[in-house]
Amino acid sequence: MYEYISGLVADLAPTYAVIDASGVGYYINISLQTYSAIEGEKSARLYVHFVVREDAQVLYGFATKLERELFRHLISVSGVGGNTARMILSTYSTSELRNIIATENAVLLKNVKGLGLKTAQKIIVELSGKMLELGAERDMAPVVAGSQNNEVLDETLAALVMLGFQKSASEKVVKAILNESPSISVEEAVRQALRRL
Repeated sequence: MYEYISGLVADLAPTYAVIDASGVGYYINISLQTYSAIEGEKSARLYVHFVVREDAQVLYGFATKLERELFRHLISVSGVGGNTARMILSTYSTSELRNIIATENAVLLKNVKGLGLKTAQKIIVELSGKMLELGAERDMAPVVAGSQNNEVLDETLAALVMLGFQKSASEKVVKAILNESPSISVEEAVRQALRRL
């Protein structure tokens, strides 16, 4: 129904963006990849996928068409919903995910929260042939953090809590990550935390 939504970035968090398009605010669920791509931008264009369920209408947004295409492939697999697909795309970059599927590394894929080995294997079996169809990939440039550790800690914790993790467990992991890499970006901190929790 919608191809993309362009407008001012009215609100932004690691898990969602509110895009003001001509006075209408669209609440769009995003991955960490998209968050890092639009962080600090005043306006953005997000390629969207619109999901209509019995109890809700949900928009998922992506900074690139490739990420949206991967998302659509993931949700085509039985047992993988929108939030699980978004969690996968938040844990691994598009190039990492394509590599995991191409090398059939189900053990690495099951590290995503809420994903069991059987579902990870099913994703690999159903999508291994489709990765070639996606064509060449442009890797996104890493985001350099220019913020204080406390700000990174707060934003990372907020993102993890919104994704369903307990605050106390998340705080220990995030503090350990910040000790190892003091200049880490929020996106990378959340990504590393997702692998450890």
